[in-house]
Amino acid sequence: MNLKKFISLALLGLLIFNTQAQEGYELWLDYKEIQDPTVEKSYTSFLNNTEVIGNSSTIQSIKKELQLARAGFDFEDSEPNNESKLIIGVQNKLPSTLKNQINTKNLGEEGYKITTINNGNTIVISGNSEIALLYGTYGFLREMQQWNDISALNIEDKPKIQKRVLNHWDNLDRTVERGYAGFSIWDWHLLPELIKPEYKDYARANAAIGINGTVLTNVNSNALILTPHYIEKVKALAEVFRPYGIQVYLTARFSAPIELGDLDTADPLDENVKKWWKNIADEIYAEIPDFGGFLVKADSEGQPGPFQYDRTHVDGANMLAEAVASHNGIIMWRAFVYSEEDPDDRAKQAYDQFIPYDGKFADNVMVQVKNGAIDFQPREPFHPMFGAMPNTPLMMEFQITQEYLGFSSHLVFLPKLFEEVLDEDTYSNGENSTVAKIIDGTNSNKKLTGIAGVANIGTEKNWTGHPFGQADWYGFGRLAWDPYIDSKDIAQEWLKINFSNEEDFVKPMTDLLIESRETVVNYMTPLGLHHIMATSHHYGPGPWVDDLGRPEWNPVYYHKADKNGIGFDRTASGSNALAQYAKPIAEKYSNPKTTPEKYLLWFHHLPWDYEMKNGKSLWNNIALHYQKGVEQVEQMQKTWATMEQYVNEEEFEKTSMLLAIQLEEAKWWRDACLSYFQQFSEMELPTGVPEPEHDLEYYKSIERPYAPGINPSW
Repeated sequence: MNLKKFISLALLGLLIFNTQAQEGYELWLDYKEIQDPTVEKSYTSFLNNTEVIGNSSTIQSIKKELQLARAGFDFEDSEPNNESKLIIGVQNKLPSTLKNQINTKNLGEEGYKITTINNGNTIVISGNSEIALLYGTYGFLREMQQWNDISALNIEDKPKIQKRVLNHWDNLDRTVERGYAGFSIWDWHLLPELIKPEYKDYARANAAIGINGTVLTNVNSNALILTPHYIEKVKALAEVFRPYGIQVYLTARFSAPIELGDLDTADPLDENVKKWWKNIADEIYAEIPDFGGFLVKADSEGQPGPFQYDRTHVDGANMLAEAVASHNGIIMWRAFVYSEEDPDDRAKQAYDQFIPYDGKFADNVMVQVKNGAIDFQPREPFHPMFGAMPNTPLMMEFQITQEYLGFSSHLVFLPKLFEEVLDEDTYSNGENSTVAKIIDGTNSNKKLTGIAGVANIGTEKNWTGHPFGQADWYGFGRLAWDPYIDSKDIAQEWLKINFSNEEDFVKPMTDLLIESRETVVNYMTPLGLHHIMATSHHYGPGPWVDDLGRPEWNPVYYHKADKNGIGFDRTASGSNALAQYAKPIAEKYSNPKTTPEKYLLWFHHLPWDYEMKNGKSLWNNIALHYQKGVEQVEQMQKTWATMEQYVNEEEFEKTSMLLAIQLEEAKWWRDACLSYFQQFSEMELPTGVPEPEHDLEYYKSIERPYAPGINPSW
């Protein structure tokens, strides 16, 4: 790195440690030197001759990002071509000669347009707001990071979903529930006085992929976050995020009126309770005028809620919605509910609780629904609520952190999982009523649309622990902006930006990423098996667990293996959860012969000798899937071993070691699960599947008492 480039970066305050110590910290904003002379010449002529119209904090952020890109691409010493120019400005503030050439009326407040005019000598980035310009700038730089041709750009892009939010499950003591990348980046003890550089870099990274909201605190909430002492700290973060178009949200503990106030009730229909929440909202908005609103987990897993007052979800959500409505705030009311007192199939309970109230929630309430009906499993059918509440805005909730997919130890490209869910057809409004069309409002007149991702961010120097965990954060943002982007395109884009444009790197690594999710499903939960992880921390296999206080916390509840077979019967002969789906799905999935085999054991309990489509028995297929998963990880290792020349030494070595862990644990999953299930099937392992190295009691004895990500309150 030459001295001029080093000084430029240091002056911007973006080089916190030396490059080696910071490996991975820059995420997708690491503007690497461009070594192709032709590409460099084309890019230099524009980046070294820019005009950014305005002087607000957002405009200053754009200017600083362009400076950083120039330094990173190593264009600082290049002479500009005075004939070429990059102009960035809100459409109605452009020079009069440009206004008539740039039409942005259909782009809303966040959409942007990148246009090449004047015979290719001028590139204009425009939109209807300064935040749109910020998004457009990042879109333009993304083209450069991939070495794409910019000689005739004509890009018009706007988000298809309004609220694109990260959910941080961060506690006030800086532990992170289901966090596998260190502690929370929010240093509450030192806020508001100390504003760490990470806060701005977090905002930059999110803005670069179109995320426009962040919930700072855990859904298993602490009422203290609503006190003036903490609101002052939240305000400081909001001020850092505001130039990047990011609103802050907080989780609201339903019992806060009792815990913080002088009230003896939190009944949502009590006038004093209503007044208390209205006062809290007014106090927050007085400090943070663009505060987004509240996320609420109520009557779920021990969290307080309206049920204890014989009230409904609608009563609770609408009471809070009224408190923030005058400030244009919203309420995100989670639908992750199930009860130990309800003997019915856990997969049915959220649907049963919410569907009767379709259309009764206030206009500023979104019901936030997990992608599947159980709990962020390696594979689940889409949640039936997505096809059954046409009059209620439903907010998708994905999990970016890998709670059930090997934490940050395993390489799993989650955008492939997200895409699979978004592409599922709900048949709610005829054929091609995909989940994506439900959440973006295409299939309705919903005024409010949203998507949330449970963050995988922590204090690890590369933010996410696993070097490839960054791709999940990146991919979520890209799909939140446009839920129709192909996950393969996202993989290629991320690989080019972060590592190399070389085809010999991009193609095999794209294949590796796209196949990685199916790999994990194979060695963990093939053919529709689910929730058979070890309990509490959810790390490693535990299909034998049957001694927990609530039946639906035990893996045996979900696989129901016995001498007669395996799987959860959710057809009319079982729990009838299948009836919650539209008729075309219910009819197709009611017969195991027409059920997609990837969901087979989710919907059916079948004999061990049931004949599958390949002519082999169910038992043989289960065993072969587990073995295939192991072999796929071995292939991942082989592929990665050939990539050393394209990546830096630190990331290569760390990923290599993590893949070794992943292989060891894939074998652990295979051997433990097959040992357990074999006692019921009483069938030999098929050819090609090795005998487990240890007996079943050995696998049962394995414990992980200090596995990360456990909420300390448990």
